[in-house]
Amino acid sequence: MASFNRVILVGNLTRDVELRYTPSGTAVTEIGLAVNDRRKNQNGDWVEETTFVDVTLWGRTAQIASEYLGKGSPILIEGRLKLDTWETDGQRRSKLRVVGERMQMLGSGGGSRGGSRTAAHYGEEPAQGMHASAPSPSVSAPTAQGAPAPPAGDVPPREDDIPF
Repeated sequence: MASFNRVILVGNLTRDVELRYTPSGTAVTEIGLAVNDRRKNQNGDWVEETTFVDVTLWGRTAQIASEYLGKGSPILIEGRLKLDTWETDGQRRSKLRVVGERMQMLGSGGGSRGGSRTAAHYGEEPAQGMHASAPSPSVSAPTAQGAPAPPAGDVPPREDDIPF
């Protein structure tokens, strides 16, 4: 049987980002994401519903989040669901969380470090465990705030005539 585990969330950070490192030197952070949903109730009134989601970011994505994001920052996260299970005082517990594989910063609203960084996009292969080596980023870090964007001529041309 086939399976598919993919999550895309847009929301705001619920707290400042705290960067940590594993014993092997891999950067990791746990962020809280508040995702709002607006719908009509039985009376026809609009009701706001907020869902709080824990997201784990690894490697360069975690470092970038720590450097550029703060409480209230709007972001898009793409990743996969993971069920953590553990035992406390003889009682089995579990928690569903998202392992973020890609992150996109959305605008400048709200975050304590928000600035004017709009739609910076970062992605990487996720680490497969606490002791995995740090993955390499697929996109370089953003330029300094206020720095001009690179000229359009520096972007490699897109190949539209790929024979299939």
